[in-house]
Amino acid sequence: MSSSLNLPKMDEITMRLVHYFITKENYQPILVAGLENEIWLENINKKYSVIRINSNYIHNNEQLNFDVFKAQEIVKQIKKKTFSFSCDTLNILLNVGDNVKLDNNSYKHISILKVDNVKDFNNETMSKLFPTLKDDKIDAHDEMEFFLNVTHDINVKTEEKNKLYEKTFKKKKIVVTYALIIINVIVFILSYMLGIIDVNMFSMNLAALRAGEFWRVITSSFFHGGYLHLFCNMYSLYILGTQLETFMGKAKFLVVYFLSAIVASLVSGVLNGVSVASIGASGAIFGLMGAMLYFGYHFRLYLGSFVKNQILPIIILNLFIGFSMSYIDNFAHIGGLVGGFFASMIVGIEGKTDKTDSLNGIIVTIILLAFLIFMTFR
Repeated sequence: MSSSLNLPKMDEITMRLVHYFITKENYQPILVAGLENEIWLENINKKYSVIRINSNYIHNNEQLNFDVFKAQEIVKQIKKKTFSFSCDTLNILLNVGDNVKLDNNSYKHISILKVDNVKDFNNETMSKLFPTLKDDKIDAHDEMEFFLNVTHDINVKTEEKNKLYEKTFKKKKIVVTYALIIINVIVFILSYMLGIIDVNMFSMNLAALRAGEFWRVITSSFFHGGYLHLFCNMYSLYILGTQLETFMGKAKFLVVYFLSAIVASLVSGVLNGVSVASIGASGAIFGLMGAMLYFGYHFRLYLGSFVKNQILPIIILNLFIGFSMSYIDNFAHIGGLVGGFFASMIVGIEGKTDKTDSLNGIIVTIILLAFLIFMTFR
């Protein structure tokens, strides 16, 4: 390679590593303020959730220990942001003195890898961790072309992700949420205000369900017992529904909503027994909260604070209120929350959920429904 730019060795190694991890291993950069000569990358689905590429000079083991300590403190913050219980990190060091002794057994959840030159991509350790790294070729006749090609490839990959995020978060026309609210209001007028529809024919009741009135697992979520009951549920449906319908799309949103309602009704019937009749959209709405948890987890770098500071407190507060008041069907709330989370696994998130996650969601949901049906008719 000619040297029109006189590219330093460490810069070439850094660029090749960043190119490989972003374009081939789907890592994405993490912005860490106040650090120089370090690049942090994250992919929670990989063996190493975090990769750190550090070109600062490490001249002795004392400095190495401090460097690892500093990295561990940053990883702690990443764990909080990504809701990770563990966060295995690969610390790639590019500038280590000859007298520094590396011992991976000394550091918990952080593995250290020393890379001196591009030829190290072919060594035994690198080949075992990243078998395709040595095949990540960057065609270039000189260093300027090398720099431009690396930048172009990373920009293309980043643009693909940006388009996906833009498609996901772009404001869309809301139809399903408004339709559900209108249906709930119409049913309320016909049943509670005018008395045309008998709510007892449509509420969730275990004895009636055992008698073959299967429609109750769905219809019970469209009836409400008073103005405050209706207002609270419709306001919650408006807030959560408009967001999730935008994020997930109309069809997926409908699947999550109705599957959550079904699971909520079955859990309510099984745990409340034959003497309790339950109505209300809150079980399905808790399902939307479960879906928001699933969605927020996969976009945790963007929505981590939103989920932690808003969605989780709302869930905990509502469950606490439910357990504090005897007339609130908290079993339906818990069932809806679980059902919504697994329903979100089934329908998935474009660009985030793979076939394995969807299959696991289907299997778990089938087992859950089978168990609830068995408990219902035993």
